[in-house]
Amino acid sequence: MSNHIKSMQSLSGEGSSTLGLRNLGFGVGLRPQHFPYLMKNDDPLVDWFEIISENFMDNHGYARHVLQHIRSKRPVVMHGVSMNIGSTDPLNWTYLHKLKELADVVQPEWISDHLCWTGFAGVNTHDLLPLPLNEESLMHVAGRVREIQDFLRRPLIIENPSTYLEFSQSELSEWEFLALLVEQTNCGLLLDVNNVYVSAHNHSFDATEYVRGLPHQNIVQLHVAGPTDVGDCLIDTHDQPVPTDVWRLYKLAQELTGGVATLLEWDANIPDYPELVAELDKAKAVLAGEAIQDVPIHRQSDDTPVLSTPVVF
Repeated sequence: MSNHIKSMQSLSGEGSSTLGLRNLGFGVGLRPQHFPYLMKNDDPLVDWFEIISENFMDNHGYARHVLQHIRSKRPVVMHGVSMNIGSTDPLNWTYLHKLKELADVVQPEWISDHLCWTGFAGVNTHDLLPLPLNEESLMHVAGRVREIQDFLRRPLIIENPSTYLEFSQSELSEWEFLALLVEQTNCGLLLDVNNVYVSAHNHSFDATEYVRGLPHQNIVQLHVAGPTDVGDCLIDTHDQPVPTDVWRLYKLAQELTGGVATLLEWDANIPDYPELVAELDKAKAVLAGEAIQDVPIHRQSDDTPVLSTPVVF
């Protein structure tokens, strides 16, 4: 067997494991626009699915039925947007109990959420808001991560957000903050290379330095997606094909981690399922060293409002 083939098998997931969590291969988000296709076709065409946890809490209707059908065929990962890990509010134990109840039913491979805060004084903003990155916030977040991991009895997987402002009180880069968080909690990381690309553009740092500076042994999953250029910044829209520059970051991350699970995010202007899978298959081509057709960043050309990661469910 050639060294190239051995290398490709490693990056695509055969035999690798991080935090005891296996490389699932190549997956997509489970979205209602694709329910008809997935319920009519026996082969879902992908290795695994990611769900937005909040969309299935207290949901015992058709969406839960589809989820159970998919879970019988493929591994599922639960990805949340409301854990509010960075807030000064107390942990929301009602939310956490619902999360655990859902996990008991779904039996996910892992549970993830974001390095951010989403609300204050009990009000959910439904947005992923950035933190000041310093020792005080690190101690605060690390304590909450440890508490949640103890409650869930599993590692929590933390994703880097896309950001549009920074705090003057920050003393650490985001990759330094995440590395220290891993050191103090042994949590896992979900590295969203599109978010790195967006934040690097918006805050003028080197995206490759970010990716190289993370503790690669704790990265268990990668996100790829397509942003939108609105002139004065990039917005994390999840509504376009993945641009070439993001694929380059993706390849670097896979090389540094030795190969972890890949998830294509596409949450608005969602294409038909076969087209979505074709976009995901580009990740396999990237890892195989094949040339990818040059895909520029999508530029907004009119006054239509641009939203960050809209999820219609």
